[in-house]
Amino acid sequence: MTEDATDEFHQEIVAEVEESLSSDAPFSQEVFTRLILERLEEAGHLDATFPLYQEGRVRNAAYRIDGYAYDEERARLDLFTTIYLGDLPASKLPAADVTKALERALRFASACVDGLAAQLEPANTDASDLARLIENEADNLSAIRIILLTDGVVGSFTPPAEWRGKPLEFEAYDIVRLFRVLGQGETRADITVDLVSMSGRPLPCLHVPTQNGEYDAYLAVLPGDVLSQVYDRYGVRLLELNVRAFLGLQGRKSVNAELRRTIADQPTMFLAFNNGIVATVDDLDVVANDAGGLEIRSLKGLQIVNGGQTTASLHRARRKDGLKLDQVSVPVKIIKVGGADLSEMVSSISRAANRQNTVQLADFSANDPFHQQIETLANTTWLEDGKGRWFYERARGSYVAAEQKAALRKTDQKSFRQQTPKQRRLSKLDVARYLGAWSGLPDKVCLGGQKNFQNFMQRLKDEPPPPPDQSWFKRLVAIAVLYRAAEKKIRSMKFPAYGAQITAYVVAGLSHRSGGRLDFDRIWSKQSVSLELEQLIGDWAPKFDALMRASAGNKNPSEWFKKADCWKDLQTQLPQFTEPLPPELSFQALTAKAGDAVMLPNRGAHSVADYDRIARCMEIPSSVWMEVAERGQKTGLIHWTVAGICRTLAGYAAGGWERKPSPKQAKPALEAVLAAQRAGLVNAGLSIAEDVSDQT
Repeated sequence: MTEDATDEFHQEIVAEVEESLSSDAPFSQEVFTRLILERLEEAGHLDATFPLYQEGRVRNAAYRIDGYAYDEERARLDLFTTIYLGDLPASKLPAADVTKALERALRFASACVDGLAAQLEPANTDASDLARLIENEADNLSAIRIILLTDGVVGSFTPPAEWRGKPLEFEAYDIVRLFRVLGQGETRADITVDLVSMSGRPLPCLHVPTQNGEYDAYLAVLPGDVLSQVYDRYGVRLLELNVRAFLGLQGRKSVNAELRRTIADQPTMFLAFNNGIVATVDDLDVVANDAGGLEIRSLKGLQIVNGGQTTASLHRARRKDGLKLDQVSVPVKIIKVGGADLSEMVSSISRAANRQNTVQLADFSANDPFHQQIETLANTTWLEDGKGRWFYERARGSYVAAEQKAALRKTDQKSFRQQTPKQRRLSKLDVARYLGAWSGLPDKVCLGGQKNFQNFMQRLKDEPPPPPDQSWFKRLVAIAVLYRAAEKKIRSMKFPAYGAQITAYVVAGLSHRSGGRLDFDRIWSKQSVSLELEQLIGDWAPKFDALMRASAGNKNPSEWFKKADCWKDLQTQLPQFTEPLPPELSFQALTAKAGDAVMLPNRGAHSVADYDRIARCMEIPSSVWMEVAERGQKTGLIHWTVAGICRTLAGYAAGGWERKPSPKQAKPALEAVLAAQRAGLVNAGLSIAEDVSDQT
């Protein structure tokens, strides 16, 4: 790493902050915080972060934070504090400034425990919500971590060891570390595990050298409590950096019944029953003991390439279920790569180890064919003017790498920036967020970038979709344009809290209410949404804010929004469409082919009545649709083609309405339900208004 490279990276960050300043984000420090948190989430260093600037005074002492993250799984609170220099040179920060930032953040946490929420006005802001969360969960916190975000340079700094009896951790992402993580690409060197400090003694091991010198292997037995502590400290960063999708730890059943039963009832048998873990290290400190054996004192660059599920499960058992791990032992094979290429060796070990269980090669997210296909489509699908395209960042940092490569020649640099400006950059986390919301999973989107992405990849594995084609890619971009327009509009409305969550739910509501049908071709062509659709989003946002708060009741809102029951509750209360419809909604009738928008000429445009029928259809359960189909056809009340439509909708309903009825299906289907009710063939207590089914 050179000083010139770091300075250049710093100037790029400053330029991006200045470019992002707007009326809804007028302060450089807040823009810097949001930008860095987003990038660190993409890099897997942080998860479910929320930018939140809050300052004030308690007993004449100032407090301030710039963001937070709460890990319910690990019961850990992260508070972010920012020192942004901007155009000033990235100089070393005085220790007094670092101490002051730490103390202000801790003062905020202490004020929350002492009842700050009751003093904040208004009482329904992100800050008051966080204050209540800290007040309620203070006794249950396993640790509190203060994270400094800065474009300066942080020297050695020793923070207090605890806060109110809780372990206190301090981390600094200064410009040097940010360049290493976000600019150069992360290395494993940050992960260092001191086994002596964790367990009180070194780890006995058996050394198995190889003849060709490509690697050294060490066999050991790791205490379950130590492995849980390591995961508590580093989380998903422990798991091989190129294999993030296979984590799925939140989306899957983290502790299967058998494993949990062993921990609870037969902890001493864990070693016999469990396959253990396979890990790689960049280096390790091995010493000889008095008995002539070997012991491992520390591990550097630790990566678990097989056994991530076991690791997270042990942690969950200890932290979530309160099970003791002092009698649990985990077999571990540690590989120190020698003469072989480290990245290639780690990747090969990952694949070979994971072929032995249910994890498939498709789980290696960056190299997943799905993401490779999107990258190819992004590179080959040009906008209507033939001069621009979108950039899909399949591998983290690939946009910066492509930008730097183009910068070698001025003509290439200008061409790259014109073809693929930053606002047309799509990351894997973006795709998971946009498609998740549009697919009716706003609760998953609210889990945060990494957790939502894991859930997204698990869905791809459980139900592999058809290979994406150009039509699919244009639809993806249209959804991205819509989502970003909603973000911008809702941000400009300056809601006191939950702006990101409102965005996810508004987009999901728009998809649900429209049956997943918009004029995607129009949005793709114009690369923007109409003023009418923007106005509709603006009208809906405060309604969703009220609905979401009412649904939360006495529950913690930000946690409630992550639950499927929240979205289920809201689906029955979505706002209605009104005339005139935005052009994206009032376009010509669509076929139901694969759920995609396909223009059919000489058909009537969509109307509010069409969308009302679709909504009514989705209120009817699968069993009633089947009953209408079977009894209606048997008695001759409804034609067999209409009965077929009812059976199709029964399937849609059974699938949770992932696929939705088209207007062409909804009208005859509702008429069939109404006829069946009048004839006494079904008695489901439904209220199907005649004017809804009879409207033209």
